[in-house]
Amino acid sequence: MKGAVMVEKVQPAGVLPGEGLTVGVLALQGGVREHALMLESLGAQVRWVRTGEQLEGLDALVLPGGESSTIDRLTRIFGVREPLIEAISSGMPTLGTCAGLIMLSKRIEDPAPGQQSLGVLDVSVGRNAFGSQVDSAEVRLPWLTPAGDEVVIDTAFIRAPIVTGTDEGVQVTARHEGKIVGVRSGNLIGISFHPEVTGDTTVHEELLALAREVKGK
Repeated sequence: MKGAVMVEKVQPAGVLPGEGLTVGVLALQGGVREHALMLESLGAQVRWVRTGEQLEGLDALVLPGGESSTIDRLTRIFGVREPLIEAISSGMPTLGTCAGLIMLSKRIEDPAPGQQSLGVLDVSVGRNAFGSQVDSAEVRLPWLTPAGDEVVIDTAFIRAPIVTGTDEGVQVTARHEGKIVGVRSGNLIGISFHPEVTGDTTVHEELLALAREVKGK
């Protein structure tokens, strides 16, 4: 993605992107609070999700970063794994960031012992592709919008995975150092990075716009 340009976001005066929407954040482990605060700043009502019942009535869902193998294990301990698969497969707009991307993926190339994914996003991923915690970095990254424009977002990579392969119907939305770090497929957005850390709302606003579109149908 060369020659990315900033595209101004148009929002009616006085209306926040998340107004009237209820968004769940999977709250078993990881960066839950940062996502919740960002969504609330955009006008959404946020629900911390730890059970299958708490998925009911949501307009959208975020799977946050954290330790993907730990989150996977906790989804099974708390009995929320199958409800997550059902809700997402039924069309709930969902954003997975970092570990959340790994959770969404169909294939994990280097899983921890016993690690599973939800298998709902037609990609393969490799964990910790950009190094350890000490290799974390803030990056200005080109992002392809649903309208086909390129915007530049400010984000952070923290022990980030990469997408190593995509199946038909998956759109690549971002690359970093030549590697795929953002994808979009139907109701799903998967990213390797953390815009909730830097405060860039671009991707979260896209999730909310998708939720509003689905809710209006």
